[in-house]
Amino acid sequence: MRTERVSQVVLLAWAGVVLVGALALFAAEVLVGPGGVRGGGARPAAGAVARAGASVEAGAGASVPDLEALIGDREAWLRRHPGDDASWAVLGAAYAERGVRAGDPTAYPRAERALRRSLAIRPAARGNADAAVGMGVLAQARGDFAAARRWAEEARRRQPRAWRAEALLVDAYRGLGDDAAAGKALERLRKLRPADAAALSRAVGLYRDRGWREDAEALAHDAVARARTPVERAACLARLGDLLWERGLPREALARYAAALRVVPGDAPSLAGRARALAALGRTDEAVGAYGAAWAARPLPEYALEAGDLYAALGRDAEARERYEAALERAAEAAGHGVDRSLVRARYEAEHGEPDQAVARLRARWRLGHRSADVADALGWALLRAGRAREALPYARAATDRGVRSALFAYHRGEVERALGRTGPARRQLEEALRINPYFSPLHAPGARRALAALGEPSGPPPER
Repeated sequence: MRTERVSQVVLLAWAGVVLVGALALFAAEVLVGPGGVRGGGARPAAGAVARAGASVEAGAGASVPDLEALIGDREAWLRRHPGDDASWAVLGAAYAERGVRAGDPTAYPRAERALRRSLAIRPAARGNADAAVGMGVLAQARGDFAAARRWAEEARRRQPRAWRAEALLVDAYRGLGDDAAAGKALERLRKLRPADAAALSRAVGLYRDRGWREDAEALAHDAVARARTPVERAACLARLGDLLWERGLPREALARYAAALRVVPGDAPSLAGRARALAALGRTDEAVGAYGAAWAARPLPEYALEAGDLYAALGRDAEARERYEAALERAAEAAGHGVDRSLVRARYEAEHGEPDQAVARLRARWRLGHRSADVADALGWALLRAGRAREALPYARAATDRGVRSALFAYHRGEVERALGRTGPARRQLEEALRINPYFSPLHAPGARRALAALGEPSGPPPER
């Protein structure tokens, strides 16, 4: 894993936003039916199980305590009725969502066992689309977007107009870097759910990937207005904050994160976003505290890496190393439960470890069809750090040319161009990085300024493109 620079963590955070949405959409139709929790048993009384059902019925997911109550309810039911395939699908969905919301990878093997039990009782070929979608969402939670696509396509074959499958296809295709296919899936989804916050949120992500920032922000505001539960509203507000921060507007972003935290105190993505914005504003002591709170709420390796970067920028090297080690340990633990953390591990290796190992990890991911802008950028940067700038350039170009306005991608490409002696393109990319977001990383933003100063002012004819 390479240290997840602040901008890199924002990019990875988008995957988390998509993932939570995918789990919510699955839960919306798997965990509940027309009258309550599916899979048999009496309708739940008022309380945590009922709240879980009500929130997921809106397509917005549930809180961790309510999910735990639902898990206990379904486990008790299945001890008496082990042949209930629908309840096994419910249980698998609840475990998967709990794993994401709590940052607990140990939940994923449990989710897989429950979902496979459901499929063993009633295969997807016999109409068990719920468990098929659940397997796809679980694959996405583990970073296997190709498997997520396969399961979503299987579910779509069984239920051609199922919005859950279309939404999962949007997420899977985005993870694979197939923007055209993601766009087609989004069109189908929006026909099925035109005014739904889950559909709007996926449009936000795809528009952002294409560089349509104003359209993405407009839809993000619509998604906030249409959110039907506190969890969903907090996620939509955090997403809006991320969009604003990526544009270099930390004060505006901070206001959105604060609003999300008023809705759901302790919301981990909002805490991490708040830390990022505070660091950009120079309020570093508060930023350090916010990172600690985000880690406590959801111990994801990217949060530790981002905090490590801030400590390093402050010259607090011992604390930076401690955070980096925590990130490595957490990523290794997740890998032990089937979660693909190769992107994070490669980023760390490129920056602090063995760049050649980072290249090997990312090439393997590329060969598996994971060709998003994130992977292209990371591979280009790893190749540069390994001393292979000429090989790096096509990947750096692929990342910046995809459409997303990323300061980090522009900075990486600028450094690749500079290493090749292409001063004109290097200057353009470095200027673009600082124009997009002058605060994009507490370590690399100053590096971009130093690199620009070293290049000096342009002279002579217009630079080559």
